[in-house]
Amino acid sequence: MQSDVTSHNEKLHVGIIMDGNGRWATRRGLSRVRGHEAGVETIRRIVEAAPKQGIGTLTLYAFSTDNWRRPKAEVAALMTLLRFYLANEVQSLVKNGVRLNVIGRRDRLPDGIASAIARAEDATANGSTLHLRIAVDYSAREAILNAAAKAAALTSLTREAFSQLVTGEAGLRDVDLIIRTSGEKRLSDFLLWEGAYAELHFTERMWPEFDAGDLAAALASFHGRERRFGGLQAIMPEEVPSLSRA
Repeated sequence: MQSDVTSHNEKLHVGIIMDGNGRWATRRGLSRVRGHEAGVETIRRIVEAAPKQGIGTLTLYAFSTDNWRRPKAEVAALMTLLRFYLANEVQSLVKNGVRLNVIGRRDRLPDGIASAIARAEDATANGSTLHLRIAVDYSAREAILNAAAKAAALTSLTREAFSQLVTGEAGLRDVDLIIRTSGEKRLSDFLLWEGAYAELHFTERMWPEFDAGDLAAALASFHGRERRFGGLQAIMPEEVPSLSRA
């Protein structure tokens, strides 16, 4: 496992599909909303643990574009939890050197949330210990489609330039590992461009149960794999040119 003294450029980009909040709750006779509340507690644990385990960028799938089809009461509860997180976690993020970015659409979020996101991003902009990206109203397909529309106006195009159009960031490291909790084994429209060569790790643990030990186990599995990126010789992730480069 990489130590926490690894340089930032060598630190991993890990994406997590945080699945199983509702099932965790219903199995315990609790409301699905209580499961989502427990899921927020897990976010706190994993954000704290990630830098210590060699992670420099952490992308969390909080709310997909397709999640708008869930019952209105549940969607409203999820938006309330997002408001709560933005209002109550910023100080802790700043203290711990965490830079927050929210990816996905903002125009469909309830009143005030987009402004709260912008304030949180501004307040944490100088964080250098961990880059925390939270996907809200997010669709990888939509991100790629929007990037293609913008690229149509360009006279020349490189992978690096297109990657920036997809992600909204220059120089973002490609995803090294995608973890999905709850036993489901699919990507669900998550990080399809930047995760093209990501290793996948599926665990039966529900997201509210997931802890630093589970994260360490996923990373241990990752570090034990041979990553060839289409070649024949195994090479370390930091030795591989990013997909965003030409």
